[in-house]
Amino acid sequence: MDGHVSEASGTRDKPIESEERLRKKIKQPRERNYGSTSNDVVVVNPSQSQSQPQDHRPTETDDDEEKEILKYGAKHVIKLFVPVTLCMMVVVMTINSVSFYTVKDVYLIYTPFHETSQDTGVKIWNALANSMILMVVIIIMTVLLILLYKNRCYKIIHGWLIMSSFMLLFLFSYLYLEEVLRAYNIPMDYPTALFIMWNFGVVGMIAIHWQSPLRLQQAYLIFVSALMALVFVKYLPEYTTWVVLAVISIWDLVAVLSPRGPLRILVETAQERNEQIFPALIYSSTILYSIVGTTTPGTETGTETRRLNDNQDADQAGFNQEWASTTRQRVQQRQIEVQANDQSHPTQYRTVTRPPSDNLTEAQRHQQQLEEDERGIKLGLGDFIFYSVLVGKASSYGDWNTTIACFVAILIGLCLTLLLLAVTRKALPALPISITFGLFFCVTTSVLVKPFTETLAAEQVFI
Repeated sequence: MDGHVSEASGTRDKPIESEERLRKKIKQPRERNYGSTSNDVVVVNPSQSQSQPQDHRPTETDDDEEKEILKYGAKHVIKLFVPVTLCMMVVVMTINSVSFYTVKDVYLIYTPFHETSQDTGVKIWNALANSMILMVVIIIMTVLLILLYKNRCYKIIHGWLIMSSFMLLFLFSYLYLEEVLRAYNIPMDYPTALFIMWNFGVVGMIAIHWQSPLRLQQAYLIFVSALMALVFVKYLPEYTTWVVLAVISIWDLVAVLSPRGPLRILVETAQERNEQIFPALIYSSTILYSIVGTTTPGTETGTETRRLNDNQDADQAGFNQEWASTTRQRVQQRQIEVQANDQSHPTQYRTVTRPPSDNLTEAQRHQQQLEEDERGIKLGLGDFIFYSVLVGKASSYGDWNTTIACFVAILIGLCLTLLLLAVTRKALPALPISITFGLFFCVTTSVLVKPFTETLAAEQVFI
């Protein structure tokens, strides 16, 4: 499924919430609080806590919010540039060292037209037909996934994703290992290879579908994306690859931004249910475990059940679930009452410092850790795959100028997408801008820059 880029935010109840955020939520009930950075100081404006409407004037909080947006965007640009770069580098290095992925001898079942004709028009027609067939398959699979998710068929979805991960981590990874060993002429016996693949696959299944250190989970997701990109580069016909990249960008635009787009429905449904999207489908800059489908009657997610279990010990001391659920309202009401008594400085800003972690209970520390883990940014694995397909296909022609141009164009497009994400604060398609820039730079570099540099090299002219 092609991916999207979105901000990950903590959606669970927070023990302390500022009056400014509460006021924004009352005015705009449909907006969600996306991925704000973790601050230990909450700034509250007492003058805005009064019931009379007041004109909004630029204040220091507006400047702080703009600075926070810039800091937040720059921080997560780096967090996504590194994995995207690593994924594309794996694909480029493999294509330039392993000839197996550049030989066209077998094709996918979804591409029945193999572009064997010498006529360019026939090749273009074959590429369009193959891309349409492949897009129909992608749309059907995406709609099927959405229907299963809407009907809470979590076990079927998990089985589907586990089967896909199993094939990638065991079957395709074994083929990759075999070709790499053959390319570098490294001897290895079958028992050793099977032992390595068994451990690699089992650890990968645990990391992706259960729990593991964050770096390990991210490494497996990057490798799986690179492996899938190599499969597309090898088994898609020549012209079909380029047409599929263009068509998939248009589909990503429609699927995320259209009111009835399947990816938009998936994101909105997950937000309504206060659930995380399946970690096997997205790359997250923070820890993301597969908690979907672990609900029990009376709770929305498995985390709610764990939270109730953590509070059982506190019930014996009088701090029951009802007391915990009203903590936020009581703290906010107390803040408003204290600020209302300060009439001498109506525009003065109070600084309400959160209690230090030493004074928090075990349940509160656990909740605070969960909130910090949930903050981050998410990028669909489909974006990793098709970014790498574009760069890998460009590198298969042996021109490093075109490869570097596509690489830089994709990163520039991703940076612009993240900039729009910081402005709009909603899920956006990550493929259209990057793929458009990549295709444009690929064509212009191949047509203009490559002949120019070859002419300079032939004439012994150095710049």
